[in-house]
Amino acid sequence: MGPDERGDLDPVDEDLDATGAAAMCRERRVATICMIRQGYYPLDPRVTRQAKALASMGHDVDVLCMRRPGEPLFEQANGVRVCRLPMRRHRRGKVTYLVEYAAFFVAVAALISARQLLRRYAVVQVNSPPDTLVFAALVPKLCGARVVLDLVETMPEFFATKFDVPLESFVCRAIARAEQLSIRFSDVAITCTEQQKEGFVRRGTPSRKIGIVLNSSDESVFDGGRYAHRGRDDDRFTLICHGSIEPRYGHDTVIRALALLKDDIPGLRFVVYGEGSAVPDLKNLVGELDLADRVSFHGYVPMHELLTAISDADFGVVAMTRDAFRDVTHCHKMYDFIAMGVPVLMSRTRSVEAYFPPTCFKYFESGDPADLARAIRDVERNPALAKDFVEHAGRISVPYRWDAQRAIYLDLVEPLLGRRRSDRHMHSGLSATRS
Repeated sequence: MGPDERGDLDPVDEDLDATGAAAMCRERRVATICMIRQGYYPLDPRVTRQAKALASMGHDVDVLCMRRPGEPLFEQANGVRVCRLPMRRHRRGKVTYLVEYAAFFVAVAALISARQLLRRYAVVQVNSPPDTLVFAALVPKLCGARVVLDLVETMPEFFATKFDVPLESFVCRAIARAEQLSIRFSDVAITCTEQQKEGFVRRGTPSRKIGIVLNSSDESVFDGGRYAHRGRDDDRFTLICHGSIEPRYGHDTVIRALALLKDDIPGLRFVVYGEGSAVPDLKNLVGELDLADRVSFHGYVPMHELLTAISDADFGVVAMTRDAFRDVTHCHKMYDFIAMGVPVLMSRTRSVEAYFPPTCFKYFESGDPADLARAIRDVERNPALAKDFVEHAGRISVPYRWDAQRAIYLDLVEPLLGRRRSDRHMHSGLSATRS
């Protein structure tokens, strides 16, 4: 080792460093916090980032969630204790959703009530959907715990678009009422975009009660330095998409666009990583359009394999279907591509265009394979566009990155523990995240 490396430090200094670090850790371990998510951990990137952020401040963090096949019931990683209930999501019809919501609610409410007596949680955070899952924290709240509700989705719009029900219908109005009661039950609410917050406020929530924490990527994972974006390959032009595979994410639009271009761009490929209910229909569509040699499905893979695939792609594709729900949300994969330095083909939605000008992405009309084909043809024929998009998206997204959003998140949660409240979280939306 050279003289500047860690191994040449004086042993006394090493001991002092270790003692000081331990003391700081003890000083910071001021609270036991529980997070509840009707989903999978660490597969859910938002919950994972938040849990790691709290644990890094010395807090004792538990996560109660569902269990995928092969996952242990109990696990500890990155300072977070994970307790998985033996339940899975099936993503079928309305009745299935209702039954799954009810079953998980009953199970996790019983579990956290029992654990409250043992762990004495100071804060319980519930990540939607559904909003009403927050009432599972009733016993901890009665015992003095503060409650945080992270509104990842706007349930009336989600239900309306998923099940083709008018927003003005009785059931959507009932869901909106339940949403407002859920927010009122919480001590602090968090959501993901200014457009989502506007919807909650329009339905009656005080603006001051909701903070905004964007769906940034954890750049310690999506590290464009370690997984540098490769150069252009003249023989192949690869598009990539990762994450949940559901109809609302527009994979079918991408496949149909490829069918329009298969003679114009012989090297065009589309690689898909993830799982979801739309996979069987998409595979059938690939067969119908004779694209088996152009489109490949890889399921969920180890993270290093996904990161390598993203860095090897020419463009990431985010083809969300535009509707009342997607017009107010951002998806994680958009931020993943930005963090990795990969240019993005992006479907137009109100919330994305509010945060990112046209210089950041190659936009196309949602649900329009012909317009996406036009966009693909344009970026394939003009390689310099990719570099421009990456540079502009990187510059615009500086205040949206996780290091900035992490500080906003902690400033929302830690005042509930009695620490001084920062003014940071009082700024919302674009004003909270833009310099």
